[in-house]
Amino acid sequence: MLKSKSKSPSEKPIAAAKSGLQETEDLRQSKELFQAAFFRHLQLSLGKDKYSASQYDRYLAVAFAVRDKLIERWIQTQHAYYRQDVKRIYYLSMEFLMGRTLGNAILNLGMDEIVEQALYDLSLDMEEICDMELEAGLGNGGLGRLAACFLDSMATLQLPAYGYGIRYDYGMFHQTIKGGFQQEHPDNWLRQTNPWEISRPEYTATIKFKGRVVSRKTGNGNVDFEWVDTEDVLACPYDTPIPGYGNNTVNTLRLWSAKSADEFGLHYFNSGDYLEASKDIALAESISKVLYPNDSSMNGKELRLKQQYFLCAATLNDIIRRHKKSHKDCSHLADKVSLQLNDTHPTIAIPEMMRILVDLEGFSWEQAWEITTRIFAYTNHTLLPEALEKWSVDLLGRLLPRHLQIIFEINYRFLKTVSWKYPGDIEHLKRMSLIEEGEHRSVRMAYLAIVGSHSVNGVAQLHTDLLESLVVKDFYDLTPGKFNNKTNGITPRRWLKKANRPLSALISEAIGDDWVKDFSQIRKLEPFAADASFVKRWQDIKLDNKKILAQYVGHHKDLDLNPYTLFDVQIKRIHEYKRQTLNVLHIIHLYNEIKAGRTQGMVPRTFIFGGKAAPGYFIAKLCIKLVNAVADVVNADPDTRDLLKVVFLEDYRVSLAEKIFPASDLSEQISTAGKEASGTGNMKFAINGALTIGTLDGANIEIREEVGAENFFLFGLTAEQVMARRAAGYNPLEYIDKDPRLMAVMELFRTNYFSPEDPSLFNPLVDSLIFKDEYMLMADFGEYVASQQKVSELYRNYDEWTRKAILNVARMGKFSSDRTIEEYNRDIWQANPVAIELDAASLRQPN
Repeated sequence: MLKSKSKSPSEKPIAAAKSGLQETEDLRQSKELFQAAFFRHLQLSLGKDKYSASQYDRYLAVAFAVRDKLIERWIQTQHAYYRQDVKRIYYLSMEFLMGRTLGNAILNLGMDEIVEQALYDLSLDMEEICDMELEAGLGNGGLGRLAACFLDSMATLQLPAYGYGIRYDYGMFHQTIKGGFQQEHPDNWLRQTNPWEISRPEYTATIKFKGRVVSRKTGNGNVDFEWVDTEDVLACPYDTPIPGYGNNTVNTLRLWSAKSADEFGLHYFNSGDYLEASKDIALAESISKVLYPNDSSMNGKELRLKQQYFLCAATLNDIIRRHKKSHKDCSHLADKVSLQLNDTHPTIAIPEMMRILVDLEGFSWEQAWEITTRIFAYTNHTLLPEALEKWSVDLLGRLLPRHLQIIFEINYRFLKTVSWKYPGDIEHLKRMSLIEEGEHRSVRMAYLAIVGSHSVNGVAQLHTDLLESLVVKDFYDLTPGKFNNKTNGITPRRWLKKANRPLSALISEAIGDDWVKDFSQIRKLEPFAADASFVKRWQDIKLDNKKILAQYVGHHKDLDLNPYTLFDVQIKRIHEYKRQTLNVLHIIHLYNEIKAGRTQGMVPRTFIFGGKAAPGYFIAKLCIKLVNAVADVVNADPDTRDLLKVVFLEDYRVSLAEKIFPASDLSEQISTAGKEASGTGNMKFAINGALTIGTLDGANIEIREEVGAENFFLFGLTAEQVMARRAAGYNPLEYIDKDPRLMAVMELFRTNYFSPEDPSLFNPLVDSLIFKDEYMLMADFGEYVASQQKVSELYRNYDEWTRKAILNVARMGKFSSDRTIEEYNRDIWQANPVAIELDAASLRQPN
């Protein structure tokens, strides 16, 4: 039988009652049609009935019924793009961290009430059904989540756009905590049926690797190049629909899966050599096996480069194929295609486009370069030198010999341009060359992306300023016109309307629903910060959200959280520059204060951490252990029980973030100034009513400008001060010696207070702080503690805290990804929106 809901009708009123809606005749008919589609898919798509169906079967039936509503729109969207011969936007990214699809699709289709009531009548709970979906962890954090937000905004703005990525068999690892340490486990997200993807085998592409290049002189004196004797792999596409909010646009995310071009070695198998029989298949399919394989070995480096080229080659093949459906050649390709590189990873697409245009399409070098540079645009996402990718010339030559030739030619022609600008300046040529000379020559991929693109953008104003003035200053000086800023944004649909339904309902009640599609309208909320009854309702919603998170923690961690404490939250990728360790040092300081009896004015706090460390990043993994070691001490000490609690939430992911952001009071955005390109977690916290404590780094600067300095807890060195201190000979011991609070904190490490069973456990981390402190935690500690004291002072006046929280939300309109995408399109892509029209009667037909 269908599983009964966990809550009785008296405990959980139906959706119509909760939203105050009357069940109209249209609603009743829509509900019945959806129920009919649900049972049809349960029987005909899954071969089950209401007695044999599992909960996952029910999820699939719901997903298929919702997908039915997308399919017609999806087909009509593509028809319109072809019919109008539109300019298309292609977004290339190695990561797409989409989160769960069902709830987002229901929201964007405007089917919330229909689906919730239809399932309620079947004794099913929509939230429980949505929780059955396996998340595709095809991203490492902000980069992949930004790509997902951008796809949502492109569809909502009715832009003809496509996302292209890799369908990794195993995404970002599942994280568990054992003995305080991170443990990694495979993320086999495809182990069950994925109802959202549709295989498109007819568009399979052949991708070449290795081999050799043969050159032949033509009759007109030119030279033709042919790439021969290659090892081939098949790229098989899988499409996922991306619906816009409140319109009929459904765009496409196409992910490529690697398959062997060779047949199964039956003769080996029959002779008993089972491993040899499938060796070629395993090698080919390894390309799309794992997100970001460890590249510490040469095999790992080769696999990463293979992944990048696999994505780019398959995508460009697809773009050319689609273009030639409507055009006889590629002469006008740049008028119909705009291709955005999401960070440096897909840069190999630039020489690949040149190879296609010169070797296969017969364009001259000059014609091909003009087309290529008009098509490509590059988004840089990092200021960290190690993230500005370089590939060994030897590796590139072995794996992609023709592309290395093309890169050399691009560099030769580019350096001629540089020499005209700076005649006789050898140092300029060395600094700007795409080839880094030395014992092991390498290709500077970020430089190649800049040279081969007509637009280069940073993702926050500070980030862009540092790119132009420091990181790639020579390139900015040469071509300042191609550099621009596009401050990141997030979709308010997933991160407020979906993640925080009670708060979004309160906002809509106050100012209407226009903010969902035009987030600048959220400014209308500002006067309500002075409305005492509104403030009280806001506080009630925040408390309920904290209780929900506390219930989750109690279930998964067997730890009781007090929802009446200040929830102080830092959830993000674990990295030294993000300074989770600084947060821990403050916690230890508070612990010392409590143990010394200095608790006057102290606000009870719950510190919540979450995030994954790269498997090979030793110090980051040690930081996770430190958080858990401090948590073990603090949470077990009766002196701190009512004032301090620490928890690390394992396996941070989109669905968990949707629980954490609405429950947060304080957002920790404490990276070293000048290191964070932008950040988007800061935006997700802020639109859910958390106040920010942070440095002048990334988008923090612009958030503070928008919400007001008086509503932001600022501390720390500026980016300029960080560079100046470093240049002057920064010594962290000076800060420890002159601050007794910091000295007391470090003393607990010296006495192995948090690791008595393993005295040397934290030595590498502590030594890095005392003797190097690359990210200047010691320098910022004093101001951080002082700013945290201001947090406590304000939180004691909770009405004033809430008023500031409301103003934060009201002033966050700039940080919608819709605004970001509008700027990309206005300044870079210049594609026309396409309104998708459907026959109203067809939308009422059962699917």
